[in-house]
Amino acid sequence: MSEFDAIVLGAGAAGLFCAATAGQRGKRVLLLDHNDEVGRKILISGGGRCNFTNVHTAPDRYLSANPHFAKSALARYTPADFIKLVDSYGIAWHEKTLGQLFCDGSARQIVAMLLEECERGGVTVRLGSETGMAEHRDGQFHVAGASAPALVIATGGPSIPKLGATTLAYELARQFGLKVVQPRPALVPLTLSGEDALFTELTGVATDVVARCGKAAFREAALFTHRGLSGPAILQVSSYWQRGEDVRIDYLPDQPPGWLLEAKRSQPRSALRKVLPLPERLATTLAWRLGVAGELGNQSDKVLRAAEAQLHDWHFAPNGSEGYAKAEVTAGGISTAELSSQTMEAKMVPGLYAIGEAVDVTGWLGGYNFQWAWASAHAAGSAF
Repeated sequence: MSEFDAIVLGAGAAGLFCAATAGQRGKRVLLLDHNDEVGRKILISGGGRCNFTNVHTAPDRYLSANPHFAKSALARYTPADFIKLVDSYGIAWHEKTLGQLFCDGSARQIVAMLLEECERGGVTVRLGSETGMAEHRDGQFHVAGASAPALVIATGGPSIPKLGATTLAYELARQFGLKVVQPRPALVPLTLSGEDALFTELTGVATDVVARCGKAAFREAALFTHRGLSGPAILQVSSYWQRGEDVRIDYLPDQPPGWLLEAKRSQPRSALRKVLPLPERLATTLAWRLGVAGELGNQSDKVLRAAEAQLHDWHFAPNGSEGYAKAEVTAGGISTAELSSQTMEAKMVPGLYAIGEAVDVTGWLGGYNFQWAWASAHAAGSAF
């Protein structure tokens, strides 16, 4: 039986960073993963360039049953801290829209950096390791022929199973008596049926919108797919969407009130589909669904006011999502009520920690989930 100070399960973003943090504090750390390579989600993120953080990180950009839980870890390890680490490795990066930071080169640079950080901390990395369930006796956790007084659950959620994602985090949590908030796919395309299925004929059409679900609203691109709705705006609201709820779209967020009546006065011989500043196929479909055919000058003001109102608040009733296979992350997870927000340690099971996507903290699209991985990993890796 090999003895360590800590065993970290899962060599993704959170697991790698936690192991490196603890190792560089002089702890003997074993990092285990059932995959044959580390950081598989990192490698595909950001189109292969890894959207490694977001400069606008704040607790209100995260979903959780306890919206205050993430505050402590996020305050103690910030985007500036991770940027400093990236800069120290000479990794070039750039900021895209909305505070998103990407590597100029490849996501492999981030993985290589994290592996080098682990090496500097003397971390033992074992890949292709079937961990099975952990045992806890005599103050030690026993996993895969190794033992340690600390065990870190960093195995993520079940999103993107083709990369090896599993539900192990929840199984371990329940084994040790921790509650789990019902997991669900998040940052995921939504599917349409019934009357809304008409829009799937617009596959490939994208436009800038404001998408809303409940109180959440995001202005980014929406994309029509052969199954329904996708694009950044839709992925964002999908994290808030519950089955049976509508997703509402403002197709023309820059148009002032009364713009359609003004178009009637200035372009009376134009058709609605011609005055809509939208992709032609989308404009044609919307005009047809609104039942506004012919010249604007022949339409009553009442009809045009109603059309304008609907274009600013178009209701879709998704019948589902594309599930974990296409979900970028998993919402829900190990309940934050079970964990210390300072250390990520289980309150009732000393020495057991949970970090990253395994926990019920889910960020917006655009680098927020990576920042949670770094921050929660740093909190745990600094604690044991």
